Amino acid sequence: MKYIGKKVITLIMTLFLVSVAAFIAFQVIPGDVVTSILGTEATPEREAQLREELGLDRPAPERYLNWVSGVLSGDLGVSYRYSKSMNEMMPVAELIADKLPVTLYLAAYSLILIIVISIPLGVFWARCKNPAPNVLLNILSQGAMAVPSFFLGILITYLFGIVFHCFTPGGYVSYRDDLSGFFGYLLFPAISIAIPKIAMTARFLRNSMLLELSSDYVRTARSKGCTNRRVMYRHVLRNAFMPVITFLGMIIAETIAGSIVIEQVFGLPGVGRLLISSISTRDFPVVEILVLYITAVVIVVYCLVDILYRMIDPRISDK
Repeated sequence: MKYIGKKVITLIMTLFLVSVAAFIAFQVIPGDVVTSILGTEATPEREAQLREELGLDRPAPERYLNWVSGVLSGDLGVSYRYSKSMNEMMPVAELIADKLPVTLYLAAYSLILIIVISIPLGVFWARCKNPAPNVLLNILSQGAMAVPSFFLGILITYLFGIVFHCFTPGGYVSYRDDLSGFFGYLLFPAISIAIPKIAMTARFLRNSMLLELSSDYVRTARSKGCTNRRVMYRHVLRNAFMPVITFLGMIIAETIAGSIVIEQVFGLPGVGRLLISSISTRDFPVVEILVLYITAVVIVVYCLVDILYRMIDPRISDK
């Protein structure tokens, strides 16, 4: 409990520092929100009215305290660019709630592909003694790691969308309208995200297992009559998986936080795409909340990884 308490305090302090940094950054970067909304031909009176409506006429410390108190009470503010009607601005909470499921579904889809494929592949690669498959896997993994996800997305869009007509590029189907069509469209973005990370995870696991296979405890277990299968799955894989957990934690945090470029390539209305559009239009209330969301995801995932480490290896809990 003491360890979890420390992690919670770290999370709160980090979110506070990130919120301050994000707020300050958006005060000093070039550009004026009011001019961006009204255009350059707006009258000074209309600009002053809009500044008052948005609270931009108040001192920066007061605006920050009002924003933080609103976030803590569940009021994330309103978007400067999106509106529900002509006279009603879109609440940030509603805007993000509409986009977040797309990113989370894509993240879950990608992570399932990564885990289901990379772990068996890494174990097979570590056990493989034949040089031909080893060389082939080495070449394929190097190539997969070298190709960026966005370029894979473009290739997949061209091959499977334009050439083979497996899906319609840009033809996004909402999960509210057709769940099967939604998951069918998400398959190709998920593959684009997963392929480089499958190669990285499989190679990382393979190298870790080869390192463990040369350890003394493996020779001791074999001398006691343990079969190779028992040694591999009961001892080697468990110990080799320790460093892989950290790597998977990084992948999980990155994927859940939002695959920004992939969402742009495939036209997915997720939080990554929302973040890009909000930055370009200086929709600071949306950007600030998304920055906090990404920070929280990274910290929480790393905290869970640390806890999982302690569950797998009880020796760590004493340190």
